[in-house]
Amino acid sequence: MSPRRVHRSVAAGVPLAVMAVLAATGPAAGTPSEDARVIGTATLGDIPLAAFSNALLPGTVADDRGVDLGGIGSDIYPTGRKGEFWTVTDRGPNGQIKVDGTKRRTFPVPGFDPAIVKIRVSGDSVRVIDAIPLTTSSGKPVTGLSNQEGRDEAPYSYNASTPLSYNPNGLDTEGIVRAKNGSFWLVDEYGPSLVHVSARGKVLTRYVPEGLNLTGADYPVVEALPAVLLHRKTNRGFEGLAQLPGGDLVMAVQSPLSLPDADVGEASRTTRLLRFSPKKKAVTAEYAYRFDPVNVVDPSEDDTSELKISSVVAVGGNRLLVEERTDKAARLHLVRLDKDANILGGPWDDDTTSPSLEELDDPATAGVPVLPKKLVVDLGTVAGVPGKIEGVARVDHDTLALINDNDFGMTDGTGAFDAQGRLVDSGIETRVTYVRLPRGI
Repeated sequence: MSPRRVHRSVAAGVPLAVMAVLAATGPAAGTPSEDARVIGTATLGDIPLAAFSNALLPGTVADDRGVDLGGIGSDIYPTGRKGEFWTVTDRGPNGQIKVDGTKRRTFPVPGFDPAIVKIRVSGDSVRVIDAIPLTTSSGKPVTGLSNQEGRDEAPYSYNASTPLSYNPNGLDTEGIVRAKNGSFWLVDEYGPSLVHVSARGKVLTRYVPEGLNLTGADYPVVEALPAVLLHRKTNRGFEGLAQLPGGDLVMAVQSPLSLPDADVGEASRTTRLLRFSPKKKAVTAEYAYRFDPVNVVDPSEDDTSELKISSVVAVGGNRLLVEERTDKAARLHLVRLDKDANILGGPWDDDTTSPSLEELDDPATAGVPVLPKKLVVDLGTVAGVPGKIEGVARVDHDTLALINDNDFGMTDGTGAFDAQGRLVDSGIETRVTYVRLPRGI
């Protein structure tokens, strides 16, 4: 049986952008970004979120509060057909509102169910041509709600006034790849988790860190990841996912771990990549990855905690493109996963090691085999590239497809919704942007 499809009237959307073929002046001559340029831009039209969701799983969204489909920019993966890509939504519309000095996490459309969304880029428009809801073993929506009280942010209604229930099935999906057998692999920020999903969207297995003790989920949960990942920063679990030619997966922890505490994690520039073997159903390697200084990645930013990895892309052999970004800028580095750089099972996976990996000012001088990297392109210097690029796909030797996360048009604060509880849209659209790299990858 084929996956349920979005009704044609919903899938069509309404194109909003005009095709742009933009020439950009790169940075100083001789740098990797020289002459990199945007060669095309396409925009996702307005699709009411309730219509989209209820076409997949009827009755899941009673009121979308004026929110349109967005958030599909969490990742992008080629389908194998020109102009077509698999994308994945994140957990759905969410924001933060401060109440009595404390920020509360809001879920304005709590019935929203994360979905795998197949898109086609044609001219200046992005169209939804298929969509697959993520479901539990019994076929119910996983939702995007927080999993565990005391570990995840407490969920609240759109105006932060009413507490919502936690849901152990909830997934904050980010990266996506498709296996040869048609199933999908996703990563999640809550656990953090690696999630194996059938071609029809059913969660087959959720791999989580040892000691997470996630109970009550309506699908198999396996503690197969290093326990040190329990120290992930809130909302900064796994974000990037790549599939190597042999089938192994590489997951990127979005930000440095809060090890031994949150202050260390906020100031650190060292995060981790993990290699997972679907055949062995186990992590086989772990690597230390070092961010560039934040003002190198984004000259307008001085807060190191704004550094994130949002995308990793396999480019042959054991090589990856790794995206370092803030919300305003991004740089892509070429990285090789050397066997000698594997730190799995060593002292850096022991959360009693002091100083921790994240505390080291210069891990390399302390004997840690940090992955070497080479700058491929500074997207912050390429005119026409949107902010908050979370998905990167390799189209061919010298062309990349980028997709931004528009956060469903939401902003933080009490002004996100009007007096009637309807969205005050940010005006930021979901865009697929093609970038040509004259020197290739």
